[in-house]
Amino acid sequence: MLQHIFTGYNKQRLLRSAVVAVMDALWVALSFFLALLIRFEFRITSIPEKYSTVYADTIVWWALLCVAVLAMVGAYNCIWRYISLRDLSRLAVGYAILIGLGLALVVMFSVKMPRSYYCMGFLLSFCGSAFMRVSYRLLLQTRTGFANRSPQVAERIMIVGAGATGQTLLREFATHPELHGHVACLIDDNPGKYRMFLEGVRVVGDRTMIPAAAKKYNIDRIIYAITNATPESRREILNICSTTKCKLQVVPSLSQLVSEQVSVSQLKDVEVQDLLGRAPIQVNLEEIYGYIGGKTVLVTGGGGSIGSELCRQIAKSKPKQLIIFDVYENNLYDIQMELQRTYPELNMAALVGSVRNTNRITSVMETYHPDIVFHAAAHKHVPLMEDSPNEAIKNNVLGTYKTAQAAAKAGVKKFVLISTDKAVNPTNIMGASKRLCEMVVQMMNRRTETEFVAVRFGNVLGSNGSVIPLFKKQIAEGGPVTVTHPDIIRYFMTIPEAVSLVLQAGYYAKGGEIFILDMGQPVRIADMARNLIRLSGYEPDVDIKIVYTGLRPGEKLFEELLMKEEGLKSTDNHLIHIGRPIEMDDEQFVRNLEELRRACEQETGEIKAIVAQMVPTYHPQNN
Repeated sequence: MLQHIFTGYNKQRLLRSAVVAVMDALWVALSFFLALLIRFEFRITSIPEKYSTVYADTIVWWALLCVAVLAMVGAYNCIWRYISLRDLSRLAVGYAILIGLGLALVVMFSVKMPRSYYCMGFLLSFCGSAFMRVSYRLLLQTRTGFANRSPQVAERIMIVGAGATGQTLLREFATHPELHGHVACLIDDNPGKYRMFLEGVRVVGDRTMIPAAAKKYNIDRIIYAITNATPESRREILNICSTTKCKLQVVPSLSQLVSEQVSVSQLKDVEVQDLLGRAPIQVNLEEIYGYIGGKTVLVTGGGGSIGSELCRQIAKSKPKQLIIFDVYENNLYDIQMELQRTYPELNMAALVGSVRNTNRITSVMETYHPDIVFHAAAHKHVPLMEDSPNEAIKNNVLGTYKTAQAAAKAGVKKFVLISTDKAVNPTNIMGASKRLCEMVVQMMNRRTETEFVAVRFGNVLGSNGSVIPLFKKQIAEGGPVTVTHPDIIRYFMTIPEAVSLVLQAGYYAKGGEIFILDMGQPVRIADMARNLIRLSGYEPDVDIKIVYTGLRPGEKLFEELLMKEEGLKSTDNHLIHIGRPIEMDDEQFVRNLEELRRACEQETGEIKAIVAQMVPTYHPQNN
């Protein structure tokens, strides 16, 4: 009978369940015997023989029936170290069924026993079975708690958030001694939870108490366990946490959690972007998949920071073919290998070449006939381009012009240029070159059937040339961390966020637009440096110094995203805006491009002056 009930169990699990079933059966027998003793004031000699005989004749069968019913309701499927109210509810359901069966059997077979015998017997049976299960978990938690308080424990932990997620983490630490963590206190902004206990751990205050509590309880690690907080609240709490020297971790966002299942293994270290407090960026994936899916897509500069992320997100859209074009073979190889592993069915071509090579880019266009081109190839380092201005023009401006001409000739339907906020009122040659690129695509849109557009945004976190890798390297070397100016600010966005908005803008494109991405609130670079130092476990200006080196050539204190004369128009996505195209003499602009080409090839030292004539908003003398 038991083998039938426990069908599908492996041997070890079957043995464990059989042992529990035997314990349940023995406890049922003992419970009803105790019920009989209680009825007759614990005097065995006072129990009438007729009751003793009925008990002896029925108890074995009754115990077996109890085990069978409990097995059917799943009372032997739970893991005792994780026993919960849901598991105890199965036990309650089983005993509810048993009460009904017991009454039916009493009536059917005319079993004559005192009424208190049944009431007390059922009550003792249920309480004993429940206690047997819960006591194992309590014993294990007590033993683990003592172990976690031993000197060998590596970390004392504070959990911010005394809700369901925090409770789950508490249970995991309590039942897994191998995690070597002891949760010493909880933080929660709900005043009703103050001084209350969750899983035996006290809530010691709200967010303002974090620094004091971290010091009082000798905290080594802080875990942010709130999944439904606003971005502003999350940013504020994490910034408070960062003022301590504790290691910081966060649980995944609510959208990443499934059925409230969160574990210590899912925790991630807090990164500087977590302190920016941006709301999650939403894009219409159906629109993106709709216009990219089944199309041949070319990405120039596909091995770079933006280009490689474009390739990743385009690959998700199931294109007919993805062509990755880059002059730097190492980056190209890396993204090729990554996409082959992640999307083995992807039709992909990885091609080495430069956008400065007219014959090469024309050959690629004519061979693959892409429907959409994302042009991300560019020189982007401001100080380097200031020292090599001719190279900025050759690669960025003339490379864009050659790629655009090849695209139009090959019948490309849509051409999307990746631009930058440095193109607005530029004070450096890199920004001026990107402004010329925007002018190129607007001119080409008016002269060809291809829809040419530009997408302009600010700095992206983690990109090649970003300040974050530089700061991390300086911190690892013991400092100092160098910032050009205490008041310098920049707009920031993560690479995946920026690329998703670029793809969305591509869907909106009708031709000639300059799309401007809403980068949120600007961030002071000095504040970012301090946050990164704190996240690394150091105190800014104490353990790691911050040194101000002065603005570099061509660098501005702040960047702009929109020129005054462009105007602004909204789209269906509130984070994407459209700047009105600027009117210009296309014929004269083409002649200027030819003069610019000859000047670059001659390696003239007057290139900045020539560019300033073509871009009236460029003021190199303000460097």
